[in-house]
Amino acid sequence: MVALGGNMAGDYGSSEALLEAALARFAQAGLPVVARSSWWSSAAWPDPTANEYRNGVAVVETKLTPLEALHTLFSIEAEFGRVRSEKNAARTLDLDLIAFGRAVLATDHLILPHPRAHERLFVMGPLAEIAPEWRHPTLGTTARRLAASASVGLDARPVSKKPRREPI
Repeated sequence: MVALGGNMAGDYGSSEALLEAALARFAQAGLPVVARSSWWSSAAWPDPTANEYRNGVAVVETKLTPLEALHTLFSIEAEFGRVRSEKNAARTLDLDLIAFGRAVLATDHLILPHPRAHERLFVMGPLAEIAPEWRHPTLGTTARRLAASASVGLDARPVSKKPRREPI
């Protein structure tokens, strides 16, 4: 499961267009999308005067290992102009591996499930659209309940396209 986000359009007309293009790149990279949420908007943080963020979630199937999937996501970010500078800086594309099946993993490079995703409405809201009964591997709570109890990004709201639960 991958969370997508960004607040800079790069070479695209909008952040949504960039996110759509990145999502289209997933299958070529060994991460075919089987479901995807609508796009959500939320204020930038910590500077709410910066461009709003667009966020969404995609469920993917892959034969990659979790670490290979993470490195693939980093490669896609780079293709779309992501530059890692300071923490919470504006970005064209942010791809986070939120969960990998029921895997629970903690290494220097990857923690699964994502340690803060369950707190973020801009992650759990989109996830609840496409997989409301998905259960967090360590908390055991559904995406629907996690969205309802989120404590970060409470201004997040869907802004475009209905979610798709069929293969893309």
